[in-house]
Amino acid sequence: MVLPIIAYGDPVLRKRAKDIEPGSLDVKKLSEDMFETMYQASGVGLAAPQIGQSIRMFVVDGTVLNEDEPEDEKDPSLVGFKKVFINPEIIEEAGDDWGFEEGCLSIPGIRGEVFRPEIVVIHYFDTDWNEHEEEYDGMAARIIQHEYDHLEGKLFTDYLPSLKRQLIKKKLSDITKGKTDAEYRMKFPK
Repeated sequence: MVLPIIAYGDPVLRKRAKDIEPGSLDVKKLSEDMFETMYQASGVGLAAPQIGQSIRMFVVDGTVLNEDEPEDEKDPSLVGFKKVFINPEIIEEAGDDWGFEEGCLSIPGIRGEVFRPEIVVIHYFDTDWNEHEEEYDGMAARIIQHEYDHLEGKLFTDYLPSLKRQLIKKKLSDITKGKTDAEYRMKFPK
């Protein structure tokens, strides 16, 4: 089921999400709905707060970023990178910070360069409640860091220089009021 994406300005996007107790909800069904919602909005990651649920879960599928790339230019970090992360905890971030222009389904039409460490080590559970600890680098690490931030109540715009934040202030205000041309269903703050 495709769910509406929560727009910038909703308080759920600024809360630290709570852990999920095993058996408290159908994480497999929720992850299917989240993937369907993410694909319909042409995203590569979606966190539960973005569908109005303040719980520690996000889905990612970076494989689409490699689809139109020639074989020698495919990002190896994104091969087979379709996963569900439940109750994730970033254990370590390492390597040099590198910049990339990020966007967010909750903040349509706005992008900005964000610098993040190139390597991340994350502990999480999958939808069968199997425990994992894995290391990711490059674009896969960035996608994880971006979605993980949602669980901490942070948005990519928080990392932008103050001048850039001033420049996008009106656009952000417009999104909060429902003035956006997103090509997917959104839910705006009351």
